[in-house]
Parts: sequence; structure tokens; C-alpha cells
Amino acid sequence: MKISYNWLQQFLQIDWEPVKTGELLTDLGLEVEGIETKESIKGSLKGIVVGKVLTCIQHPNADRLKVTTVDLGLENPVQIVCGAPNVAAGQKVPVATIGTTLYDEKGDGFKIKKGKIRGEESHGMICAEDELGLGKGHDGILVLDKKLKTGTPVAEVFKIETDYVFEIGLTPNRSDAMSHFGVARDLRAGLIQQDIKLELISPSVSNFHVDERTLRLDVEVESKEATPRYCGITITDIEVKDSPEWIQNRLKAIGLTPKNNIVDITNYVLHELGQPLHAFDAQKIKGNKILVKTLEEGTKFTTLDEVERELSSEDIMICDGDSNPLCIAGVFGGLHSGVTKYTKSIFLESAYFNPVSVRKTAKRHALNTDASFRFERGIDINTTEYALKRAALLIEEYAGGKLASDVSDFYPVKIEDFQVFLSFEHVYRLIGQEIPKETIKNILASLEIKINSVTNGGLGLTIPSYRTDVQREADIIEEILRVYGYNNIEFSHKLNTSISFDSNKETKIENVIANQLSALGFNETMANSLTKPEYTALSENINEEANVEMLNPLSNDLKVLRQSLLFSGLESVSYNINRKNNSLQFYEFGKTYHKYNEKYEENKHLTLFVTGNRTKESWSVASKSTDFFYLKGVITSLLSRLGIDKVKSSPSKQDIFSEGISFGLGKIKLVEFGVVKASLLKEFGIKQEVLFADFNWDTILKLVGNKNIKVSELSKFPIVKRDLALLLDSKVSFNEVYNLAFQAEKKLLKEVDLFDVYEGDKLPEGKKSYAVSFLLQDETKTLADKQIDKIMQKLQQSFEKNLEAVLR
Repeated sequence: MKISYNWLQQFLQIDWEPVKTGELLTDLGLEVEGIETKESIKGSLKGIVVGKVLTCIQHPNADRLKVTTVDLGLENPVQIVCGAPNVAAGQKVPVATIGTTLYDEKGDGFKIKKGKIRGEESHGMICAEDELGLGKGHDGILVLDKKLKTGTPVAEVFKIETDYVFEIGLTPNRSDAMSHFGVARDLRAGLIQQDIKLELISPSVSNFHVDERTLRLDVEVESKEATPRYCGITITDIEVKDSPEWIQNRLKAIGLTPKNNIVDITNYVLHELGQPLHAFDAQKIKGNKILVKTLEEGTKFTTLDEVERELSSEDIMICDGDSNPLCIAGVFGGLHSGVTKYTKSIFLESAYFNPVSVRKTAKRHALNTDASFRFERGIDINTTEYALKRAALLIEEYAGGKLASDVSDFYPVKIEDFQVFLSFEHVYRLIGQEIPKETIKNILASLEIKINSVTNGGLGLTIPSYRTDVQREADIIEEILRVYGYNNIEFSHKLNTSISFDSNKETKIENVIANQLSALGFNETMANSLTKPEYTALSENINEEANVEMLNPLSNDLKVLRQSLLFSGLESVSYNINRKNNSLQFYEFGKTYHKYNEKYEENKHLTLFVTGNRTKESWSVASKSTDFFYLKGVITSLLSRLGIDKVKSSPSKQDIFSEGISFGLGKIKLVEFGVVKASLLKEFGIKQEVLFADFNWDTILKLVGNKNIKVSELSKFPIVKRDLALLLDSKVSFNEVYNLAFQAEKKLLKEVDLFDVYEGDKLPEGKKSYAVSFLLQDETKTLADKQIDKIMQKLQQSFEKNLEAVLR
């Protein structure tokens, strides 16, 4: 939230340095994240002086240019080529001298340099008002008062305002500080603690008076629970034009673009007092009536941004007497009911809408406006009428309007201020230090918290209506502490604490695997459990009906709980690749969420993502891409670390893989992994291969137990290695070769490994070559050649019989 220092000074006559003021605001809990200098005219007209045109003749080489000599108050006049049709000798004009920077509407600057224009030297620029940022006129140069002294800086002629803007990181509970007046009120309380007592100057509405009641609009509120208070007034004979310069400067300082006097005044009061307002063109309100109601589900309504929206039956709408929608209450106005340059009379609205209702509507239509920002957090219901009168008086003064009706005020159930009893003992206990009772009373008084009763034990208090976040004794103590100053609380030099040890088995196992993955070069990620509902359409294995939907989603991108960790992981992969970080190894422990027949289910997973090269490029190490077998090796090592060795592999049925397998124990599936389909990667803008593994972590935790470690003596007898090059059908998997080998030789065969695969034009179509190694060992003696040959022959025959293999 942006707060203007000059605007604050309208309420507090403070002359502190902006930086010092920012520090105090931060101490008060309104954290100032930055201070920016703002100028009402960018560049503050530096380098621009009043010049007198001494001579003006036709340019010898251009019909539309003039050659002038201009007195700038220096020893010698300068020559300037000017293209303005109204330039003439004897005029006083603004001149941008050499080295001056001028800025366009976008804020882009260009520097004035000495140069030649069609052969004639030019030593500056005579400016039009739009070139100076003083207006929009560009028909000719700006002609100044002849009484001005030559050489006078133009910044002294026009009122250039320099402001300092605080960027405040406002927490959601501080709805009372969503305005300049609210921040000034807090600042005053802080200054009192600094022994600086200033009067808080509030805008006066004492001149509010209705002379003629010529335009009355009835107000009827049907949605009473969602609209506890609704005020309105009609104003006639207005002239829609530019707002006064001082209002424009205030709005520009906080980043708002001035529109016209009516819209600017409603925005001004919004940021001044924190009360959203809306002005309707009264001529477009049929039936001379305002209805606050809901409309049928699916009703079409076009908002100010020219987007046609379908309304919900829960959206509170401002309608005319014929039930035509004019505005989404508390969120956004309608395209056809707003103020235009032809508007002559308006209905000005000031209301209090239910925060929950406004938030649901704003999120439903993906709208985030200054009005909804405040209504969602809860404004002061007792400011509603006051803000309306404040805006009406400004419109009366700066738009020539006449108040044409009394204020309509629907407020059936008055909200009473909240009562709290504050115990001194609890104050001392929570703060950890005894604060003088008089100091506590002074702080509460500075926060406009009324003291109703005083006892030895505590205070009976009335909380003002604008402090919607202060409802408990603990909230009062927090208010006392932030104004007293956290920095003023003494801390002991000795810190006592207890150390807890996590003996949870599941956490220990998770840490073991996390450490191993980190040692292998993986980085842990933590993705949001909320995701896009559209992701369910990317895989047939994910059921859209099983989505767990949020009741009040922050956005459409965070509407459902994830059913798979794949998509959030691919978002992270895409994010890194787009920032030239192409070699990635990620892992994440996380949950998936499902809804089955009105029952909810959570499952814990461990996922791995691998893409790019295994190692960084180096002169000493050739770069090698990660592949399916690299990921398989990582997975095997993790399962081995968990004591799960004898797993069976089978083809994965997941449609997210172009190639994938799963590991399991019997019918229990432990992990599925493979190469993610290119069509799926395309949805995330990923053009390189990505490998993905998904562990069923809940199942693995059930299987992992405290296993006894067996220690055996190393064999004294050597291992024998033999290789076979097998020509196989392309559909045959290594797993089949592996299983057949151990079926043929169960006693002496120790290991079977695949060390080369070849598929090419030198082989028959539909064939591939596997190079397989076999490790043989007898624990009791050294193997003889005849015994080895017999075993290898038995293996070969098994492959030939069962797989139709041919020895190459």
C-alpha cells in the first residue's frame, strides 16, 4: 500500500525527515518496505528557464521552421530553431537548455543537445506545455507572462511539488490503516510516545447542507445480511472536467492516473478515509430507485473493463428500479452506468458490505480492486455517512454540483463498539515487563480506545468500531506493546530453552533417503499443494471427479488440491529451464489428495525429477546426459538403502510415460518411473527430456522395519566373468533375460548385468542386440573351465529356447 507523506501532513503537522517517519511507522507495525521520491512533474523542470524571443525569422531551408534568437539572461543570446507556428519576437517562453532532460507521458526521457536542424545551429528547445508535463496542449509553444524575469527557473513559476511515498507492507488484520487518515492516526499515537503531541486534523463536513431536494432516488435493500449499511445522495448540475491540480498530485503520488473530477474525488476519499465510494450517472438509473439485491444465476453483466461476466446468484448487485444491474457491489462498476463527460447528475453511493460476501465475489470473477481490497478486510461502518458527506462537499466545490436530496441511510441494526476488560497482571505477564499504569492509559487514549472504568486489577475498555481486529484482551496487549515499542522491552542475557528430539520412525527414514539423494546431487523442492483443475485433463489416470476443490480459492490457479506431484514438479522444471538452468535433479516429499464417494484420502509420495546432464561441463570430464538407466540406478540404490532388494519390474500403465516401468513386491506397487511424454512436456514449454519417478511412500514406510544386519566373510575363491552377445526380438526386455538366467543357474550365478544395447540398420528389422555379462562364483572352491563352459551352455540354450535368441 502506498502512502503519500504530503498527504499525511494534511492530518498531522509533522516536520520530521521522511526516513525517520518511516522508521517510526515500522516500529508501530506498519512496516515501511521502501521510500520513493515523487515529483508532480518528472524532472521538476530542472534546466528549463524563462527566455525572451529577441528575433524570429523564417528558416532558409524549411517552410515550417523558424530561426530565433533567445535571451536566457546570460551574456549572449542563443540561437534556437523552432517549429511552433505561434512563436514570435517579444514573447517570454520556457526554454530547455543544453543538457536538460525532458520526459514524455510514459516517463521516458530524452536529453537536449546542441545540434543543427536543416543546416542551422540550435542551442536549446522552446517548449510546449505537454513537453514540460504541464498539460496536454501541443498546438504551439507555451507563452509565459511578459512580466517574468529572463533567466528565471520555470520551476519557480509553476508550483512543482516533491513528495515522498511510503510503500507499506500492510498485514491483513490492519484494516484500520488502509487509508492516509488511518496511518496518520497510528503515527500520532507513536509520536505521543516520543513526547510529540500533535492534533489529528480530520476533514470537516460541517458545511454539509441540502438547499433543494430536486432529485430523490428511493433505496431498497433486499440483501440485508450482506449489506448492513447503505448510504446514498443525489447531486445535480455537475460539470465533469479535470480535477484540481492538488487532487491530481495526491493521486499521482500513490500511482493512480487522474480521470475526471468526479472519479478522482471518489478515489481521493477512498485513499483518504478508507471508505470506497461509487458514482452512478443518475440519468441511467431507471425507475428512480436503487435496489441492492441478488440476480439469477448466469445473468450477463458487462463491467467497466468491457468484459461480459456471468453473475452468481450469491453476488450482491446494485440495480435500478427495473432490476437492471448497475454495479457488482463492493467490487467493480458497470460499463453503462458510470460517469462520462456528458453526465449532469449523479447518485453517490457509500456502503458497508459483508467482507466474506465481497471476497467470494471478487475471487469468483478474478477481480482485485481498491474497493474490494478494503471491503474484504472490513472497513469502519461508522465512517460510511461521514465519507459520503466529505465526497459530496468536494464535488460541490470542484464540479459545481448541487446537493439534490437528503442522505438515504439504511442502517437497521447498529453495530455497537466492542467491550473488553484488560487485566494489568495479564499485560505484565504477556509483555514480560511491568509497564507503568499511566503509560498504559496514555497509549490506550492515543489509540482512541475509551477507558470506561478503572480498578486496581485492570481497565474496562470500549474499542472503536474501526479496529475490527481488536476483539480480545490479548489484542489490546499487542496494541499497547507495539505503541510502547518492542525495542523498549528489556531482554535477559540468559536464554533458557528445552531441546526436543524427534524419535518418529517415519521422519528418520525420510531423513535417511533425503540425505542420500542430496549426496547424489539432488535438490529438494516444496511445491504448493494447491494447483490448477485443468491439470486433471492431462492424464487419463487422474479422475476429475476426485478433485478436492477449495471453497474460497485465492485464484483459479489454486482452486484444487493436487492429485499428482508431477505437474507442480514440471512447473519447477520449466521455471528453471526458462532461466538457463537446464541440468536439474529434484526430489520432493509431498501428499496427494483425493475425493472418493464423499470420502477424502491423503497419500504420501516421494517424487524424483531428472533432466539435462549428470555433471557440470568441465575440461576434465565429458558431459553425459541423464537417461532412463541413470534414474533406475538411483531408484535401485534408494530401495537397497531401505532394505528392499528383491523387487519385480513390470511395464507401467501410466499414460504420462512414453517409456516406463514399475517396481513392486508381488502385487504391491512401490515406484513407477520413466520418460515423461513429449506431448505432456509441451504443455509446460519444456523441450528437453525429463525423467520422473513416483514412490508410494506410505506403502514403503509399512514395509521398512528394523532389519537385522547379516555379516558374512568374503569368499576366498575368485569370481569369473563371462559375456554373451544375444540377438533378440525388439520386444524382449532385459528383465526376461535376467529372470531366465537365474532360473537356469540358481546356485553359482551371482549377478547378471546389461552393458550394451544396439539397434541399427546392420541388424534384421525388429531385432536388437543385448551384451550381457554374467558373474559366477563357488563359495567352496575355484571354478574349473569345464564347469564354467557347462553353465554358459545351459544359459545359452535357455535363451535360445525361451526367447529365440541367437548368439552373435
